[in-house]
Amino acid sequence: MAEATGKADAAFRRQMDGYRLATAEILYRMPDHRNLLQTYLWQDYDLAPDYPVLKRFLDFWRRELDGPLHSVRVGSSAVITAAEIEAGSFFYAN
Repeated sequence: MAEATGKADAAFRRQMDGYRLATAEILYRMPDHRNLLQTYLWQDYDLAPDYPVLKRFLDFWRRELDGPLHSVRVGSSAVITAAEIEAGSFFYAN
């Protein structure tokens, strides 16, 4: 649980700056068995549609890891959204 310090959580601040929760399904070839594909699931807050955080991670992958990338599928969603009020909803305020 976050400690009450009067400061906003870093993830919350990022969302207020337009970051969205991005998920990437990364398929890569096994280093010793190039005909086999393995899945890696990556998730972080990122800026759509350019995804600079994901791009830095994939650059690291290409530079430092032995399993060559096969494909990357990305999805993202705003975690904090405006509340929806349906027609006929009832609100009461004192």
